[in-house]
Amino acid sequence: MADQTHVLFVEDDDVIREATQLALERDGFAVTAMPDGLSGLEAFRADRPDIALLDVMVPGLDGVSLCRRIRDESTVPVIMLSARADSIDVVLGLEAGADDYVTKPFDGAVLVARIRAVLRRFGHAGGADRGEEIADAAAGGVLSFGELEIDTEGMEVRKAGQPVALTPTEMRLLLEFSSAPGTVLSRDKLLERVWDYGWGGDTRVVDVHVQRLRTKIGQDRIETVRGFGYKLKA
Repeated sequence: MADQTHVLFVEDDDVIREATQLALERDGFAVTAMPDGLSGLEAFRADRPDIALLDVMVPGLDGVSLCRRIRDESTVPVIMLSARADSIDVVLGLEAGADDYVTKPFDGAVLVARIRAVLRRFGHAGGADRGEEIADAAAGGVLSFGELEIDTEGMEVRKAGQPVALTPTEMRLLLEFSSAPGTVLSRDKLLERVWDYGWGGDTRVVDVHVQRLRTKIGQDRIETVRGFGYKLKA
């Protein structure tokens, strides 16, 4: 597994779990597949995978709770799998710290594309270039907005001198805002730049992550421009 991207896949449906595992392995991933949340948590702690795919409705420890447990211990990327696109489960998963979600039933090629997109922005496949671009434009690699400081070289954030813990997706979102302070960024643009969507996506992903970011850097730092998007107050 050392030379392969390691995927933790938690899914209680035997047919879906086995078929998806085979499809991912054919695409070159190493897969640990577990049927419930508790065994998934044990596997996560034992194997430290590169990415986790978690079905929302699994026994023992549901996917949302498992995501929270993982997020308490790690910033590893998490993709939630939900059978209902309009379900509150999607929002709950994102609020728990998931980076993206895929609706079931899903096409194997689509799932692989979403996995690779997440890994790119986490730096597993060249996704760290955006931070380097912004660092080049910042004096000393540090951007300041009031009491908020963003070290674009060290990928660290401080508020009033205190460190702020961000997930990689939250960091990339903040970097997008800080690269154009005062400029309104549409949800579609953020989906393209942060989530690497070359196609239409669910803007709830953006909205939930903006809210999570606000709770960490200050509710008034990112302004909603109704009907257009969001902007970082300079």
